[in-house]
Amino acid sequence: MRAAAALLGLLLVAAASVAQPVAATDDSGQRIELPHSAQRIVSLAPHITEQLFAIGAGDRIVATTEFADYPPQAKKIPRVARAHSVDLERVAAAKPDLIVVWGSGFPPAMIDSLRRLAVPVFISEPGSLDGIASSMERLGALTGSRTAPQVAADLRARIDALRARYAQRTPVRVFYQIWTQPLMTLAGTHVINEAIRLCGGRNIFESLTAIAPQVSLESVVAADPQVMVTAEPDARPSDAMDLWRRFDGVSAVRNRLLVTLDANKINRDGPRIVDEIAVLCERIDAARHTR
Repeated sequence: MRAAAALLGLLLVAAASVAQPVAATDDSGQRIELPHSAQRIVSLAPHITEQLFAIGAGDRIVATTEFADYPPQAKKIPRVARAHSVDLERVAAAKPDLIVVWGSGFPPAMIDSLRRLAVPVFISEPGSLDGIASSMERLGALTGSRTAPQVAADLRARIDALRARYAQRTPVRVFYQIWTQPLMTLAGTHVINEAIRLCGGRNIFESLTAIAPQVSLESVVAADPQVMVTAEPDARPSDAMDLWRRFDGVSAVRNRLLVTLDANKINRDGPRIVDEIAVLCERIDAARHTR
């Protein structure tokens, strides 16, 4: 009898917590209000899916995008989006009570179409390392996650530890390559630039205006980066850096500091990004000990 009563009490507490109104402000500044914590979520970006699993709300996801592959459980979730398109009929058929969408991952017209489904839409666009932690806190508020605050706090602590260890060390010139033809990089407003700074690196194109500017081969050589970085899924070797190998006058080439990071971690605004920033910091630090 006591066990049954205790179980009933727990069920009543859980039901009451689900029934409470919840609210949070998304990255577009819009306040999202729900009559109860979200139970059926459409997650429209791999980083959003990772964040939801990290805060213990992964089992609430009823549909996601083609490349949402982490953690392994995410691969079993039905796909309703790919590249810059969303299957609106399948989203509606999933009967979500919350849609979380990557703001810059889809055209504004597509986001407007999602809003016309009459389901609350949360725009995710972290924009900074702290923004990732904040995003998990706010998604935690909308899902009733009790673990979200601690998960966010742990992420901030790991970021702070890397910053304390590396940020004040001797600056190292870094070139971050995102594309070969045309040659493209990332400028100062991108979260990866923040990661480079955290490691005590200095992005040689930090001052450019566009977030992902096209640059010339000659301008890279003239800046003489000490570390050259690119990213591939699972950090698999590729020919992305081959064009630089003939420039042995460039410090990074001469000292064999051509680095390939795991794109699945460094390019997603999820908690695993810190794992790859730690790798980046180690490679940047290696340049400090190279003559």
